[in-house]
Amino acid sequence: MTGVFLNIITVILGTAFGLLFGKLIPERFRQIAFSAIGSCTIAFGAITTVGGFSDLSASRVGSFAALVLVTSLVTGSLLGELLRIEQRIEGLGNWLHGLLGKRFKRGDRVDASPSTFAEGFMTASIFFCVGAMTVMGSIQAGLGDPSTLYLKSLLDGVSAIFLTTALGIGVGFSAFSVLIIQGGLALFAGFLGDFFTPAIMASINLTGGTMLIALGIDIIGIKKMKVGNMLPALLLAVLLGWLLG
Repeated sequence: MTGVFLNIITVILGTAFGLLFGKLIPERFRQIAFSAIGSCTIAFGAITTVGGFSDLSASRVGSFAALVLVTSLVTGSLLGELLRIEQRIEGLGNWLHGLLGKRFKRGDRVDASPSTFAEGFMTASIFFCVGAMTVMGSIQAGLGDPSTLYLKSLLDGVSAIFLTTALGIGVGFSAFSVLIIQGGLALFAGFLGDFFTPAIMASINLTGGTMLIALGIDIIGIKKMKVGNMLPALLLAVLLGWLLG
């Protein structure tokens, strides 16, 4: 669990740095940094998607690889919309904002908006917890190799600085999501490491990478994407990878 705890610490430190020194960063630098983070997210998502598709096609799933992506993402998104997952995540963020009971500075502005707090919490939670590095790193950590999470911790710490300057202190509370999701995966892998077959991992990469592309589009501001409602797609990807692999 050392990799998980290190990731939590870097997210918190990055958030603190963003809150303390974010106002010293000119707006144009914040915007270009945020665009760069979004672009890197899209690029990493594309690489992960292509790798997942290639690995899944080479497995017993074969020509059904594309079907795994479409079925997982479309069905999972519809299920997430039905369950209103993103709305519930926003509600959790609003509750945390109200619990704190005071205003926080976001860069050179005062962030008193619960919706902004929730957006920061939700965006950072998805950004830090969805994707190949999260899943594979957590599983590897559970099996005794935290090296991937060490690298992810560095990237997340830097990203947290710029996410915080744009979205406020809600970003820092995504550390709870990191603890629950990455910690849960690491513990799960420790008990059921053999369950994660190459087909299941490839299915996760294929679907999770596509979700990262959607998240990058949302971060840049090209189009608002309800990535939170797509989260059930990862569970369906695991199920299909297990059934077909």
